[in-house]
Amino acid sequence: MSSFESSRKVFSSLDTFDATAWNSSFTSEDRERAVDGLERGHVLYFKTLAFPLEAEEKVFLSSTWSDQEAKNISFDPTEGRLRGAKIEGADGEKLAGMMRRYASDARQLLQGLLPSYASTLKLARTSFRPHEVEGRKASSFRKDDTRLHVDAFPSRPNRGARILRVFTNIHPAGKPRVWQIGEPFEAYASRFLPTVSRPLPGLAQLESILGITKGVRTPYDHIMLHLHDRTKGDETYQREAPRQEVAFAAGSTWVVFTDQVLHAAISGQFVLEQTFELPVAAQRQTERSPLRVLERLTGRALAA
Repeated sequence: MSSFESSRKVFSSLDTFDATAWNSSFTSEDRERAVDGLERGHVLYFKTLAFPLEAEEKVFLSSTWSDQEAKNISFDPTEGRLRGAKIEGADGEKLAGMMRRYASDARQLLQGLLPSYASTLKLARTSFRPHEVEGRKASSFRKDDTRLHVDAFPSRPNRGARILRVFTNIHPAGKPRVWQIGEPFEAYASRFLPTVSRPLPGLAQLESILGITKGVRTPYDHIMLHLHDRTKGDETYQREAPRQEVAFAAGSTWVVFTDQVLHAAISGQFVLEQTFELPVAAQRQTERSPLRVLERLTGRALAA
């Protein structure tokens, strides 16, 4: 029996919902199912929830607007500016406007679907992913999102806060966005945690002082970043680990805790994504969060 056999049939599954509008009204049963599914490590899938572009926005369905260095074009709501784009003037304002509109719709969706989270959700960056994933060469294995991984931010420590993301496939020709979804978080973390050493004393403070990180990394941030890198760099795991392939149709939306669900983007082009951060305390079942799982596995507090 291989080392992966015990978890080969255990995947983060899809929970499907019927919605065609971002301000859809959800039943109490749908809301309960959504919270429970997310916290268990499922993906919420809205097959008929599209983000129609305005006529003047359709010109952005091209990879030529990218600076060809960054994987994505991102919009930071706190700075009000685009990154990763080769664009100026009125066109830049139109692209930023499209991304602001998507951020607003994504927030509206979560407020209706996840009211228990709504008051503590923090809006983070919006991204537009214009490149075809399949065949695109990453600058390093760490930046290769075709490899299974959980999300962790190298320069932005989040001190245990959850990373909740909304994705929408806006491909104009109907091409799906294909993901692979891996094993449950605790099984994955148990596999790689022994390879992660404790951080050097004082290193987190020094990196913050030097501006390498925006704030001081906690032991949790250290572990998550190393889990991300160890996973992507382990060729055997990438080749043999259990996974489920899912094709997200053009004109569909999905919601997932990407710090918990192992995922890899295999193919597809033209996706919008909105990131939110959520305090662990806002969860219904805090013990399912990566922070609490890692604290249980290590036997120590990790976000102090």
